[in-house]
Order: sequence, then C-alpha cells, then structure tokens
Amino acid sequence: MTLRHWVDNLVKRFDEAVDEVGEQRARVWRLYMAGSAVNFEQHHLEIHQVLTVRPDGGRSGVAWRPNFEPPF
Repeated sequence: MTLRHWVDNLVKRFDEAVDEVGEQRARVWRLYMAGSAVNFEQHHLEIHQVLTVRPDGGRSGVAWRPNFEPPF
C-alpha cells in the first residue's frame, strides 16, 4: 500500500520530480515503484524483518509474538 501511495504522489508531482532529478530518473523510479507494488501484491516480493539482540545469560528479554499471523 505504501508503494501505491508513493507512485500516486510521484505521478501527481511528476513535473516537480523531473525538475529535481531529470525525466529519465523520475520515470525509472515510477516504473520501479509501480513494479514493486505489483510484485508485493502478487506475493512475488517480500520483506522480512529480523530483530537481533545481545543475550544476557542466554536470555534476550524480548518476548515472542505468539499472535503473529501472516496477512494472507
């Protein structure tokens, strides 16, 4: 959803983006973000977040997320 909003904002302010970075770069970013949005929606692209901590005596003190369920 974030990428869709970014693409919408870029399209709405495309002339400003072109003035700032040039037409070629603005077009590349529009294509890249739109393509990434489609790939996320079709589950061909994912992001994984990893939390690492230094354990204290074998325990991190960070709780597990027992209610975590994927959105699909």
